Amino acid sequence: MVQLYNLHPFGSQQVVPCKLEPDRFCGGGRDALFVAAGCKVEAFAVAGQELCQPRCAFSTLSRVLRLAYSEAGISNEISQLESDDFVICQKPLELLGEKSEQSGLSVTLESTGLADEKRKYSHFQHLLYRRFAPDISSYVLSDDIKLHSLQLLPIYQTGSLTSDGKNLSQEKELLSLFCFFSLPHVGYLYMVVKSVELMSVYQYPEKSQQAVLTPQFLHVITSNNLQCFTVRCSAAAAREEDPYMDTTLKACPPVSMDVCALRIQLFIGLKAICHFKNHIILLTKAEPEAIPERRQSPKKLLSRKDTSVKIKIPPVAEAGWNLYIVNTISPVQLYKEMVDYSNTYKTVKTQSCIHLLSEAHLLVRAALMDASQLEPGEKAELLEAFKESCGHLGDCYSRLDSQHSHLTLPYYKMSGLSMAEVLARTDWTVEDGLQKYERGLIFYINHSLYENLDEELNEELAAKVVQMFYVAEPKQVPHILCSPSMKNINPLTAMSYLRKLDTSGFSSILVTLTKAAVALKMGDLDMHRNEMKSHSEMKLVCGFILEPRLLIQQRKGQIVPTELALHLKETQPGLLVASVLGLQKNNKIGIEEADSFFKVLCAKDEDTIPQLLVDFWEAQLVACLPDVVLQELFFKLTSQYIWRLSKRQPPDTTPLRTSEDLINACSHYGLIYPWVHVVISSDSLADKNYTEDLSKLQSLICGPSFDIASIIPFLEPLSEDTIAGLSVHVLCRTRLKEYEQCIDILLERCPEAVIPYANHELKEENRTLWWKKLLPELCQRIKCGGEKYQLYLSSLKETLSIVAVELELKDFMNVLPEDGTATFFLPYLLYCSRKKPLT
Repeated sequence: MVQLYNLHPFGSQQVVPCKLEPDRFCGGGRDALFVAAGCKVEAFAVAGQELCQPRCAFSTLSRVLRLAYSEAGISNEISQLESDDFVICQKPLELLGEKSEQSGLSVTLESTGLADEKRKYSHFQHLLYRRFAPDISSYVLSDDIKLHSLQLLPIYQTGSLTSDGKNLSQEKELLSLFCFFSLPHVGYLYMVVKSVELMSVYQYPEKSQQAVLTPQFLHVITSNNLQCFTVRCSAAAAREEDPYMDTTLKACPPVSMDVCALRIQLFIGLKAICHFKNHIILLTKAEPEAIPERRQSPKKLLSRKDTSVKIKIPPVAEAGWNLYIVNTISPVQLYKEMVDYSNTYKTVKTQSCIHLLSEAHLLVRAALMDASQLEPGEKAELLEAFKESCGHLGDCYSRLDSQHSHLTLPYYKMSGLSMAEVLARTDWTVEDGLQKYERGLIFYINHSLYENLDEELNEELAAKVVQMFYVAEPKQVPHILCSPSMKNINPLTAMSYLRKLDTSGFSSILVTLTKAAVALKMGDLDMHRNEMKSHSEMKLVCGFILEPRLLIQQRKGQIVPTELALHLKETQPGLLVASVLGLQKNNKIGIEEADSFFKVLCAKDEDTIPQLLVDFWEAQLVACLPDVVLQELFFKLTSQYIWRLSKRQPPDTTPLRTSEDLINACSHYGLIYPWVHVVISSDSLADKNYTEDLSKLQSLICGPSFDIASIIPFLEPLSEDTIAGLSVHVLCRTRLKEYEQCIDILLERCPEAVIPYANHELKEENRTLWWKKLLPELCQRIKCGGEKYQLYLSSLKETLSIVAVELELKDFMNVLPEDGTATFFLPYLLYCSRKKPLT
């Protein structure tokens, strides 16, 4: 792994025109620099590459000991922490989060001059306690174990990386918070959001004096060097923003990736450093050199005893100092340099290439985290660099056959590259006479073809893809050929590879169905029929479940039946319905998708229901699918039955199942009540399909699962003036236990069905209706005479026979009409009087 890349993160530098040697300095706001010297503070405006301009100056009451800047409401940040005390007798210790309260150190909030009622908003939280101890086996200077440069760094985001340059929100959102502190030889970076976690440890090549952390880099100064290290803040923040990172949709370089030094820049006499925006502020101070002075004149220098030299130090040594502003170059410029540098490792397929490109990716991602600080043109340039970096990382992972090769897919997705553009970047050269395709590229192409992208590869690229999978993963060839993206492949080419699979021992039902589909495209119906006949219907259904795209594809968000599905509609509709049902059972297609498929397949609009869809609904009921809402399915079927009955509209194709088939196969279709047959036998319906719809509707209403109340509002189109409508309305009212109304309707419209109805329905607690409702009604109607007199008379005799059995003589006499003919009722009275009492 390359540890030092020697890139150029630093650009031009300027000298700050302060008058006195700085004691403290810090940056703040968008362009302000504050410098403290003695009892005076100077403020400078820093803008672009121009020399910084004095803004104002003010005096303080005493010497400035510490200087910090904070925006209202928000490299407060503690810029530096020094301690002269160190205890070496205790063991090293790390306490994270709330456990850090166990350190024993007390924290007291001091008064800030605010009113007491406002102080209640001040609070503190324990984040981290860490105690260091030197290695007592070796001599260690106290300066080597002194802490310095404690800093809290928040990472904000305003907007989204996928918003195409338009911020979704201008409000700042805190994504993550980091804590950094350093010893002279090592620095520690912690993430302190939901929990406290050590992210990175920085080992410095030489003793450091101070360090500042930025969202993109860690800058460290030694006595003579300014060092720039990479950080993992943006990677950690990205994972806080989206916990599902590194899936098939998104990816980000890992937080655990090795940190490295980008640059070690020589500066003489470095003393202090601070950072704000894209500026590094450096204080340098060159120590005065000792000036040799000879006591004797030059003429006496040749004498041995006079050659001694005395070092003389001026009584007041004036050290030279400067305060510099070093402008860091733009993220895009450094990104381009890193990408150019990565080409050094590109051909050898090493992890070093991925590492450096990951660094470049994080650099751009960090710059995009806070979009509010970017100009519109700058953000657009960064977004373009972000996509490009994703493409480079996709290329790297596609060339590697490693455990991380699956990252090819999310990085290529984030790059915005089309599948054709990715394939154009692929190296198709043959090595040692063998073509090799790495796992990452295969993984990407395979997933892309499965995701129904609205992209069709041209004939040449489609041929290359199928050739790639035949070499790398031959079992995937049938699946690949079923992708909508492979629509333009030459059928002869596809068939040749499928035949090679046959001869290679990969013959299966899936290969058979794919060959049948390709044969259709070729116009070879004989080959198609032979392939379809080579397996049973059950196996064919299993094949369609393995690859639903043989029947159903999606293009531009729309369901599109395949040529094979259209052919099966005409030749094997039962197989088609069974196959789609199998897809639904195995969660390969949703309920609404299946309905849309049959409508599109039969070229029907949204308001027209083809018979094939009704066949599918009936098949769903028979199969008793667990995810199907029964009442919704009942509603679909009954609505269609009612609509066709009311319009006397026959099905557009012959139904696959008769009502008898459904009654025998499905518990939801009940046996039709006997009296219903009596009602409908009074009408001769010529259309058999019409009677089938009526029987299916009646059977559903007679079934145990049907919610009758839900269908009543939809019965209006089915008029009671027709025998079909009459039977359905009476059935529904019967299921709702409205027996008296049903008796009235039947006595009026179909008296021959009254006794069968009463025999079937008037039982148990409803038995009383025989003498309380039916007997009086029949007696009343017989008085009126008319053409139905004989039917009423016959029904009355049947009713009297039942009542005579059910009632005692006294009760029987009480229910008989007072104006009845005695000779007519006498036989029933005699029968009732001679009944043996129940024991």
